[in-house]
Order: sequence, then structure tokens, then C-alpha cells
Amino acid sequence: MPDQQNALLLAQLTTIAEGLSATFAPFCEVVVHDLQNPEHSILAIYNNLSGREIGEPTTELGLARIASPEFPSLLTNYANQLADGRAVKSTSIGLKDAEGNYVAALCLNVDMTLFRGMQSALAQFTQIATRDITEQLEPAGTEALRQRIEQFAARLATTPRALKAADRKTLMQELRTSGLLEVKRSMEVIAQQLGVSRASVYLYAKE
Repeated sequence: MPDQQNALLLAQLTTIAEGLSATFAPFCEVVVHDLQNPEHSILAIYNNLSGREIGEPTTELGLARIASPEFPSLLTNYANQLADGRAVKSTSIGLKDAEGNYVAALCLNVDMTLFRGMQSALAQFTQIATRDITEQLEPAGTEALRQRIEQFAARLATTPRALKAADRKTLMQELRTSGLLEVKRSMEVIAQQLGVSRASVYLYAKE
């Protein structure tokens, strides 16, 4: 019976591995190890990045799990490396049988080459010169108007777009009192913030 249960576990684990590999292809290698057969532990390998084959032996982690049931069942996001030098982020998940012994492992190896390249490119693209230059690309006071609307909504524990009609009228009164309705394009900005038409904003302002 234990052998049948372990065989079922490995079969289900292989299905999970196939699903994960399809989701994260082609950047993530997914490997299923049968730790009951350490000399030929690789039962399945998807999105093969390491060049290993089915039937090859387990790794040091697999041997450590076989030697000690106390070995951690979950090791996540540790640095690793492929044979050609590519950096890899790895996760290893060990599975035990009913007696508490490791019988299988699911391993994920993510090739970081592309992602680090993208990270470097984004860092370069978003780099900003540290010169003391200030330029405002929208009419003066617009940001103050937006902030006042956000603050008003926050006082009511809601968002500008969720304000009720009565609250919008009160908001317009406060904006008029503070002089923010005099800001250029104020009605357009208010309409955008509230998610309503400019006609509605003019109506709230009159009431």
C-alpha cells in the first residue's frame, strides 16, 4: 500500500510540475525527483535549462533529505547556477510519506539572465539627472485641487469617485471657499477626480 500511495503522489506531483512549467515557460525549469531512487531520481523535467535528463541522479539537497527527515521541506529563492554560468533562482520542495520520510522533491529553477537584463535596462531608462531644475507641466494649483479632493474623501472614509451627490455638493462649497475653483481648468480636474461629467460638476457648483 505505501508503494501505491507514493506512486500516486509522484504521478500527481508530475502533473503539478507540468502545469507550473507551462505557466512559467520558458524561464523556469521544473524537475520532479523520486527520492526513493536517488541514483536515478529525475522522474520528469520540463523547460530543461540545466541539460539534465530523466533517470539522472538526485542533487546534494535530495541526498540530504534522504539522510535526514529533519532537513527543511521548503527552501525558497536561493542562488544557484547553471553549468554555463547563468544565474538561477531556485526553490526546492520536499514531500514526505505517512511515516515522515522524504519520498519526492519538486524543484524550480528560474533563469535570471533576461530579468536582470530588463532590470538593468529599466534602471538606466528611469535614471534622472540630479540637476536643480523644476518645471511644472500642468496649470499651477491643479495638484492642490486634487489633494483637497482626496483629503475630503478621506475624511469620509471613501474615495472621490464613491462620493454621494450630497457629499459632492459639500465638496464644491469647500473648494469655492478655499478659492480652488479659480484654478485654471478646475472643473475639468474635478470631473476627472470624481468620475463624472463636467456638466455634473457645474450643476453641483450652482447648488
